[in-house]
Formats: sequence, structure tokens, C-alpha cells
Amino acid sequence: MNQNLVSKASISIEAPKQAVWQALVTPEAIKQYMFGADVTSDWEKGSPITWMGEMNGKKYNDRGVVLEAEAERSLQYTHFSPLSGKADVPENYHTVTIDLADSADDTVVSLMQDGNSDEAARAESEKNWGAMLEGLKQYVERSA
Repeated sequence: MNQNLVSKASISIEAPKQAVWQALVTPEAIKQYMFGADVTSDWEKGSPITWMGEMNGKKYNDRGVVLEAEAERSLQYTHFSPLSGKADVPENYHTVTIDLADSADDTVVSLMQDGNSDEAARAESEKNWGAMLEGLKQYVERSA
């Protein structure tokens, strides 16, 4: 994987950071905006995360580890999908970083994912993360 091919996405959500943070770490909320994924984690540094579901007719059981979780500020974790067809070794994991920042009455959510194998993978990743963030925005603004 090319650690320098970083996908980026961001969105402004009309809600306080606390509401956005809760949506980022609550399994029932995540299922609503992250393509129906069932996510399991206690969101403590060093803890495992699993994502299970079905996308494009294929079942997946992805995994990772929480690298950092600072409530209402940032969340960082690794992610690996066996559907990638790659070996389950550290160099085939992505690192996803989500930062929250205040902006007037909104919360700006910025997301980065490293480890994209080529430009096409980076672009596809940005598209998927953009859709996820749009879903997060809709979920939080409806719930706030």
C-alpha cells in the first residue's frame, strides 16, 4: 500500500461536537449511516473493532484496532477488509483519522485514510467516505 496516497473527506454538521461524537461511537447510530454495518468496539485505545455486513451483495467481516479516541476531538483506527484479497498483515491495513472541530454553530468533521494502493483506489475511498459523512450529517441533524 502507498501510505502517501491519502483520501480525504470533510463535512460541516449543524450540531454540537458531543452529538457528532456519540454518532461516531454508538453502534446503533453507525449502522444508520455506515452502509448498514454492525460495528463492535468499546472505543478504548488498543481495543479491537469489527465491522460486519453486506455491501454490493458480498458479506464482509472487517477488522481493526483503535489507535486513539479522544472524546469530541478525534478518533483514529486501523482497518482491514479480507474482501481486498490481500494478506492480513500490518502493511495492508489502512489508518483512518477522524477529527472534529468547532465552526460557529457547526461541527466540522474531517476524515483521512492512508494506504490507498493507487490513484483509483484513493478516488474510490474518497467517494465512499464522502457518502458516509453525508449519511452521518443526515443522521445527526435529524437526531439533534
